[in-house]
Formats: sequence, C-alpha cells, structure tokens
Amino acid sequence: FFFPQVLLLACAEDLACVPGFQQKVFYIEQPFEFTEDQPVLNLEFDDCKGNNKLNFEVSNPDFKVERDGSLVVLKNISEAGRALFVHARSEHAEDMAEILIVGANEKHDALKEIFKIEGNLGIPRQKRAILATPILIPENQRPPFPRSVGKVISSEGTEGAKFRLSGKGVDQDPKGIFRINEISGEVSVTRALDREVIANYELEVEVTDISGKTIDGPVRLDISVIDQNDNRPMFKEGPYVGHVMEGSPTGTTVMRMTAFDADDSSTDNALLRYNILKQTPTKPSPNMFYIDPEKGDIVTVVSPVLLDRETMETPKYELVIEAKDMGGLDVGLTGTATATILIDDKNDHPPEFTKKEFQATVKEGVTGVIVNLTVGDRDDPATGAWRAVYTIINGNPGQSFEIHTNPQTNEGMLSVVKPLDYEISAFHTLLIKVENEDPLIPDIAYGPSSTATVQITVEDVNEGPVFHPNPMTVTKQENIPIGSVVLTVNATDPDTLQHQTIRYSVYKDPAGWLEINPTNGTIGTTAILDRESPYVQNNKYTALFLAIDSGNPPATGTGTLHITLEDVNDNVPSLYPTLAKVCDDAKDLRVVVLGASDKDLHPNTDPFKFELSKQSGPEKLWRITKINNTHAQVILLQNLKKANYNIPISVTDSGKPPLTNNTELKLQVCSCKKSKMDCSATDALHISMTLILLSLFSLFCKSFP
Repeated sequence: FFFPQVLLLACAEDLACVPGFQQKVFYIEQPFEFTEDQPVLNLEFDDCKGNNKLNFEVSNPDFKVERDGSLVVLKNISEAGRALFVHARSEHAEDMAEILIVGANEKHDALKEIFKIEGNLGIPRQKRAILATPILIPENQRPPFPRSVGKVISSEGTEGAKFRLSGKGVDQDPKGIFRINEISGEVSVTRALDREVIANYELEVEVTDISGKTIDGPVRLDISVIDQNDNRPMFKEGPYVGHVMEGSPTGTTVMRMTAFDADDSSTDNALLRYNILKQTPTKPSPNMFYIDPEKGDIVTVVSPVLLDRETMETPKYELVIEAKDMGGLDVGLTGTATATILIDDKNDHPPEFTKKEFQATVKEGVTGVIVNLTVGDRDDPATGAWRAVYTIINGNPGQSFEIHTNPQTNEGMLSVVKPLDYEISAFHTLLIKVENEDPLIPDIAYGPSSTATVQITVEDVNEGPVFHPNPMTVTKQENIPIGSVVLTVNATDPDTLQHQTIRYSVYKDPAGWLEINPTNGTIGTTAILDRESPYVQNNKYTALFLAIDSGNPPATGTGTLHITLEDVNDNVPSLYPTLAKVCDDAKDLRVVVLGASDKDLHPNTDPFKFELSKQSGPEKLWRITKINNTHAQVILLQNLKKANYNIPISVTDSGKPPLTNNTELKLQVCSCKKSKMDCSATDALHISMTLILLSLFSLFCKSFP
C-alpha cells in the first residue's frame, strides 16, 4: 500500500506570513482502503501568532487532524466520498482547507482534470471558463465583516468583463449576505451565518461584458455552512414521569429520556450522551437507577429487595438528567430535565385485624352499626391492594348481620339489619375474615391475623305487646244493636321472662262507635254502625286499639281493626230534579226526565218504581212513564195556564222490604215569547194541586150534609 500523492493547487504568493492554511486545496488519490491510524497528509496552519488554542474539525467523522496537522484515519474504510473539508480555529484566526479525492486513473498533474470531478464535489463537469469551487463557511464567525470566503476564477480575458453573483442570500431573501468583487471574483460574507436557519446556499455566478450582457455562465456556486456547537440539548417532551413496580428485577426499564439538539446530526455537535446528575432521595441507595448514556433508557440497578415501597422514605424519586453533546466530552454543551419515577405498589401485604376479638353490645329490636372493625395494611391506600373486603363466614344463619367497608378509614362497619330478640338469644358470636380487593401476589397468603371474632351481647328491652293477628278483620251488618260484641282481641307480651299484665284501650275510633274492655279486650258497639257514614271507606271501618303492659316504663303495642259492614235497606231513594219548567204553549209536553238514587247497595237499590199520586178532578193533567231502572219521564196531557204546580210522586226501591219516598216535583208553567221564558208571575198564580183537591173535597162534603 502506497501513500497518496499530494498535488499543490494553490500556494502563498510571497514569503510574508498569511494567517490560515498555508495550502488550502489538496488532491489525493483514492486508495483501495483507508487503514486505521494511517496518516493521509500533513496540513499546515499558522495564525502568525503562535497557534494558541488551535483546534481542527473534519467534515467526515472517520478522520481527525492531530495537533501537529496530521490527517489520520480513525478506522478502516473503503469509501470516504469525493471531498473532505478541514476547519481550523485558533484564538486569532480560522480557515478552511479542501481535500479532493479522485480515482487512480485520473491525472495527478493537470488542474483541468480536477474540474471533471462529478456531482458531490460541487464542481460541474463542463468546458466553461468559470471555475466556481464549493465554499465552506463556519457559522457564528466573529467580526470584522465583510470577510473573504473564496474566489471564482475565469479563464476568459475579455476586456471589461465583470463577475455577477445572484440567488438566495444575494439578491433574494435573505438579501445581502454574500457579494462578489466584480473584478477579482473574490466572494465575501457580510455577517455571521446560522446553520440552524439555513445550512446551504445555491448561488449562480456569471461573467458579463461592460454592457451587462452575459458572456459566460451562469455556473452554480455552492456555499455550505459548517456547523458549530452552538445549541444546547433540550428536553421538549416533559413532564417526564415513569412507573416501576416494587420488587421488579434488576435491570427493569422504567422510562426513556430523549433530548433534542438543533446542531448538525451528522456531527458530534449533536451526538448526545445522558447522565444522572442527582437522585432524590438517596435512600435506600444513592444509585437506585442507571441511564443508558446513548439511548437514554432509565433502568433499575438495585436488587428487588431494596425496591420495596413499604420500606422507602417515599415512593417517589426525582432524577436530574443531563444530556451533553460532543459525545459527552467536557467541551460539550448540556441541558437538564427532571425525571419523576413512582414506585407502584403490588399487593404483597395482606390486611390484618388489629386484635383477634372485638366486643359489641346492642339492644334488642334496634338496627344499625354496632361496631367498627379495624385493620392494618402496609400497601398503598390509593389502590385495591389496600382496600379491604369483609365477609362474615360463621355465626349469621338468620342473615341478621351485614358488614361493609368504610371507604375513608378501611374499617369494617358491622351492622344489625334484622332486629335481634333477647328472648331468643342474648349472645351472638361472628367469625369475620378480611381480604383485599386485589389478589395477593403468588408468594403471599392470608394468615390467621386476617380473621377475627366478634362477641355480641343483646340487651333486654321492655317490648310492647303484640296483637295477634294484626290487623284484625271482622264482618258485621250495619245497624246492629248498640252494645253488640264486635270482637275480642288478643295481645301477648314478648317479654316472656318478665310476667307482665296487659290492659287495653281505644286509640283511634273516628266515628265514636266502639269501646273495649280494658281487661279482656272485648270490643262492643256504643252507637249504630252506619255503612253510609263518611267514616266508612269501601264498606270498611277502621279503628286502632292499644295494648299496654305493666313494665316500668310501660310499653305499648298498637292493633288495627277493620270492620266490613254489610248493607241493610235503611235508606229511601231520593228523586232528582225537584224543579221543572215548561212553556204554557209548548208543543212538546214531555216536561222532565226524573232520576232516582239510593245510598244502599244492591239489591236494595234499583230497579226503582215511579208512580203519581192519585189525580182527582174531571180530567187528568199528567202522567209518568218509566224509561229504565233508574229514570222516568213526566208528560203533560194538555197545556196548562201560567202557574206553579206541585206534582206528587212516589219512588220505591227494590229492597226487602222495599222503602218508598213520597215527594213533590215543582212544575213552573211560564209564558214564552220570542224564545224568552217568563216565569216571574207564577209565584202569584201558585196553585197547589193538593190544596185544590182539598178545597174541592171540602165543598163537596158541605154540599152533602
């Protein structure tokens, strides 16, 4: 393997010290392979002031420049591209050198052959007279400006010819960044560049005559901005919160931290490395976690035993994470973020009663909570691994007890849901177990402390007597004689061990019809029972009675009596309406339709029988005709004079025996003119048919002594 030959393309024109690379363009032959640690060529940089703090940067990361200027290969590579660019910077100067790489079959000693290098050299393959070599400019250059960055060469020697530069950065926005000396072709930049804003400029250069007419070109001029490490890494996706289950194996991945660097991702300027700067708290180990320096993955590094949530000061850890560019070198820029890691609970601690036996006392007949059972659980109170579930597993055959969890305290609230009876059992023993909502992990089981006994003592209470049955029902006919026996009630005292006596009294008797013997409980009537009374609803009369024991203080029981009353035909029918009007010249002599009603029930009501009392006189004036079982029609047999008439009518129900109501229908005969009825004078002309008949009968009797 041979060292590449080097061809000098440009050199200093005199012996005076010119700051920068003393040779700016190199030509090397592409070998079969670049070998690791192989020196390629020597670069000479001189800032004319001692090269203090000299630093080199190479565009290809597979190469580096040593302090003495040697270009060295960092690893075996077969392809390095068509060009390398080396940027040098010291306290007093900076400059760029270009290294062109060509194949072995290309001529080494002819400058025109260099101009035939293809695409990625940025030198177009053409036979024009303009040579526009790509220009590389470091970003963030310091003043003074304008600063020369390159030169365009033309082989044409036309008198008065001028260079003209155009494109984005010249006469297009952002305007005025670059300009060209129209005579010498020297290209200069007018201000500092920012690669993160614009990384490449594609300009065009042409040669014009004195009149401004293009005589050569345009030719493309590429300007690339070389990245400087001027952007710190940034964490943009926060907040960063990760979770890991307690007891997780060493090496468990918790979360990934990712930072962003705006610098060139193909350079070390954006090559990030991660590190944990601080962990809070520092117990049980100051190094609970590790971060992969390249990927940013945070993993656990302590044993599962130390990752125990219940023994930690707090289940929350905060890590200050640093991201540093330049591959983590000391010269790199840094950015930080805080990662919060929460140690999640798993159900590795069963709940345990605070004592093996609990005591409770409850009065008989009372319901509600009688005791709160307390438990301890070391798991996270915000999870199902802490929340308790209680079960009565023995001693509750009658389902008199229930237990529920208090969601705030996790206590078991034991309640009586069915009243207890001292006389049946004065003591109860319950066996209760407690579990978690979530299942325990496989290697943990519920132990003896997860069950407890509750001893319940029932206190005797003076209970009120109880009626048997309650309510009590009986059926009686209405109108039974006063003093009749309705029923004898029976009440017993649940306090069988106290041997108490019972006395009775009336509590509620809305109609005042009843009385009760205070000693034997016999209920009798003090008034007539009336089924038609407003105190009777649906044929049923209701009264309440008390049974009072002899305890101190006495206890009372209430009994309800329902008396169903059977109907008796004790109400005469009523007739409606009782007033009718008719015109004295009426053509329709059907005066009125009469209806009858009865407060009694069938068969003591309809069908009703309607009749007129006997009519006296030379001719009959009206008649009555049955329409149906409850209605009849009164019809005049001739027109009558204007007057008031009382028509005697009797209506009889169908009861056994039947009852008859004799009543009168008042009939007003009025004058009617122009559809108006005038009954005003009928009172003065009032004629009672009964009086007329009586008068006629009296005269008849006087005529025949």
